[in-house]
Amino acid sequence: QVQFVESGGGLVQAGGSLRLSCTASASTSSINGITWYRQAPGQKRELLAAVSSFGSTNYADSVKGRFTISRDDAKNTVYLEMNSLQPEDTAVYYCNDVVGRFPWGQGTQVTVSS
Repeated sequence: QVQFVESGGGLVQAGGSLRLSCTASASTSSINGITWYRQAPGQKRELLAAVSSFGSTNYADSVKGRFTISRDDAKNTVYLEMNSLQPEDTAVYYCNDVVGRFPWGQGTQVTVSS
C-alpha cells in the first residue's frame, strides 16, 4: 500500500510563494495521475492539480496560472509550486492519486496571511 508524506507548508504573506513536496513510499512511476488536493476548515476536499505518468497536467480553475505541478519519479516525489498565494489558499494540502485510492497522509498546512 503506497503512503504519501507531504511537506513544505508554512506561513506566508499574500503574494508569496511556497513549494510543496509529496514523497511516496513506493515507486511513483506506476501511479498515473498523482494529484494534489487541499481542504480548508469546514470545506470539502478540493482537487487542485494532477500530473500523469507522461507529464501532462491538469489544474482546477482556482489555481490555474498560479500553481505548477511536476513529478520526479527518480525521487518518488511530486511537487506543487505555488505562486501569488492568497488568504483563500489557506488549507491543509494532500496528495494521492486522482481517485484518492491510497491512504491519506497527514498533509501539510499552508497559511496565507493578508
